[in-house]
Amino acid sequence: MKNCLVTGGKGFIGSHLVNFLKRKGHYVRCVDIKPTSILDTFEDDFLYGDLRKFNVAHVALQGIDWVFNLAANMGGIGYITELNAPIMRDNALINLNMAEAARINDTERIYYASSACAYNRNLQNDPGCEPLKESDAIPAHPDSAYGWEKLFSEFLYKSFEHDYGLKVRIGRFHNIYGEHCVFSGGQEKAPAALCRKVIEGREWMEIWGDGKQTRSFLYISDCLEAVYRLMNSDFSDPVNIGTTDLISIDNLALLIQKIAGKKLMLRHNPDMPQGVRGRNANISLAFRVLGWVPETSLDVGMKKLYDWISSQMPMM
Repeated sequence: MKNCLVTGGKGFIGSHLVNFLKRKGHYVRCVDIKPTSILDTFEDDFLYGDLRKFNVAHVALQGIDWVFNLAANMGGIGYITELNAPIMRDNALINLNMAEAARINDTERIYYASSACAYNRNLQNDPGCEPLKESDAIPAHPDSAYGWEKLFSEFLYKSFEHDYGLKVRIGRFHNIYGEHCVFSGGQEKAPAALCRKVIEGREWMEIWGDGKQTRSFLYISDCLEAVYRLMNSDFSDPVNIGTTDLISIDNLALLIQKIAGKKLMLRHNPDMPQGVRGRNANISLAFRVLGWVPETSLDVGMKKLYDWISSQMPMM
């Protein structure tokens, strides 16, 4: 049993991870700037605090063996496109504080939740893109401030590993989805936003961009298993945590309509953010070093997400 800290433990992935670690038998401390989460969590200890302040990070890491650092200012494509300076500042401060606090507290190892947004935009100009390998992040040219901050923080943690011997694990998330997530308000991701739009739709639903942009989506339970295996491994370089099942946003919307038993016209809005044209994950490294492959198909995972969101809002 390890003494674990989950930062951002009241967020979507963080709240699921808290309960996952408890089921594994670990002691879990959760720290977040939010006092509650959508998913009920069962941590042993909760610290309400702002990790942009060093003293909060320092206190949070005392007596901790493993840190799962998921705390971040982030959201969907509209959110990360609109807000650049707050994302860069907040997330840089969080990670600078967490790295230094881990060093001071002699933390056994720290997991950093990076993102596929760190990849070079020039490799993501085609909806039928080649799956991105971990080495494709360099030379660097992310398409957003959020992606630049993620890449900076990867180098930050690797520098602490090089200089101080801090044991680092880095997972690059590729579009994680599942129940107990935000599905309205501006910070929701595409799968949840599209489920909400299908539920609300009568004759049509809005699609940002032309709908031909492509992504791959990983269900939350598969994500948690990959994170846990990576934390238990001896591998310290970045690893993709995603799937190779590429789908266009139009086709994702049609899949959700099929799940819902509805037929809606797709009305495209080219003035809204849509991100890169195509992004997919090469997960051969995760299979080689972790023995991990996703188990949940997109249609099964999306049905679970749709059913949960429909239970949280009135059917239209």
